[in-house]
Amino acid sequence: MSNKENSVRIQTSILNPYEKKALIWMAERLPRWVTSDMLTWFSLFGAVVIALGYLLTNYHPAWLWLSSLGFVLHWVGDSLDGTIARVRNQSRPLYGFYIDHNMDCIAEFFIFGGMGLSAYMHFWMGLLLFCVYLGMEVYVMICAHLKNEFKLTYGVFGPTELRVLMILLNTIWFFIEPLHTFSLPLKVGPLTGELLSLDMAGVVVFIILCSIYFGSLIKDGKYFAKIDPLKKNK
Repeated sequence: MSNKENSVRIQTSILNPYEKKALIWMAERLPRWVTSDMLTWFSLFGAVVIALGYLLTNYHPAWLWLSSLGFVLHWVGDSLDGTIARVRNQSRPLYGFYIDHNMDCIAEFFIFGGMGLSAYMHFWMGLLLFCVYLGMEVYVMICAHLKNEFKLTYGVFGPTELRVLMILLNTIWFFIEPLHTFSLPLKVGPLTGELLSLDMAGVVVFIILCSIYFGSLIKDGKYFAKIDPLKKNK
């Protein structure tokens, strides 16, 4: 049997106690025709809405509200697909793990790619954020296999908190008009360019994600080296 079936779900985020109760309440009241697969596809739809909203900000900042709606839709689908299966005692650990995390990677491409195509962020910044987030996703999968730990959050921060942060940033960007045209000159050696307003937030998020990612890699690297020491040649 796969380790994924017995992996311990680690959720320590600040919103998790309230989110868990809300998700169970919602799952118990959803119509029987709503399935886990349907909700997984709905989460991908939410990611497409996020990307579309960001793309349309090139025409008007009011489209940020569409992206914020997309984050809500993505949360509903992504958080409820597994919850509804557990509430109905219809869990399919292998199939669910396979479908859910492949769809997550596709959704993340739309979300970060859409941010990079917005009026407030360069595409290269969106790709940088996508790469480090994808790296963290791979790290979680490896730990699920090697440690039987399915780490959904880091400290008090997780995917739900990230969505709330993005909705908050969208709201700030909409109401503070100087941010719509803000740019900061950037020069790295012979290369010159500029950082847009959302690029600045992207830099902060990138540094935080890299710190969490590489800190976790080093910590678990030492752990695996200890439990799997180098064997001396006789």
